[in-house]
Amino acid sequence: MERLHKYMAECGVASRRASEKLIQEGRVKVNGAVATLGQSVEPGVDRVELDGQSIVGRDAPPVYILLNKPSGFVTSAKDPKGRPTVLDCLKGVTTRVYPVGRLDLDVEGALILTNDGDLAHRLMHPSHEVPKVYQAWVQGRMEPETLTLFEKGILLEDGMAAPAKAEVLHEGPSSTLVQLTLHEGRNHEVKRLCAAVGHSVKHLKRVAVGQVRLKDLRPGEWRHLSEREVRLLKRTAGLKHAPTPRSKD
Repeated sequence: MERLHKYMAECGVASRRASEKLIQEGRVKVNGAVATLGQSVEPGVDRVELDGQSIVGRDAPPVYILLNKPSGFVTSAKDPKGRPTVLDCLKGVTTRVYPVGRLDLDVEGALILTNDGDLAHRLMHPSHEVPKVYQAWVQGRMEPETLTLFEKGILLEDGMAAPAKAEVLHEGPSSTLVQLTLHEGRNHEVKRLCAAVGHSVKHLKRVAVGQVRLKDLRPGEWRHLSEREVRLLKRTAGLKHAPTPRSKD
């Protein structure tokens, strides 16, 4: 027997803490009954469901997907408001995967989805400092001294933000395209950082997670990560990588 939240994390649903929250919200069922916090299950025997869909056992082949998330899609497996979710973009994928972290509804760009719970947890945890690269069109001209503020760290309402690499990619007459490389993953961090230095964000896109870049993926398109990309992600997250058979997805 194994604690339910631990089993869910190992199946790639979410981190242990996030899995506990899902259980508390009544979204998890075991053998048709709503699960309770602290409950144990027998892997391979008990049927575990999240939002009415079976959770794939940890013996399933690992799947690693990069999606160019379109604006207007919720970064979730299911949305109570009925809005489209990122899983709706994964046509042809039959293995249950889950988004790693979140992108706001209006934000586009690189989103990794996987059933590898260990990697997902480490990619999201700030202690592993996995870089995420964003490109933002902001209102106004961004001066060099403003870029220096990002690199020193900016005080937000929830504390001092870690230093971020910042560079201007393009300057227009009334807006600036700036690229920021962050390591923390706070909620709405790019928008809040830019607002703190006097620049509202007009359009935001994440172009890379670790060494995995969007390249020519169009919004709504996805692809499997290469063996090399998985190896680099795991190395960055402090995990050992052993080549594994591909899923049929």
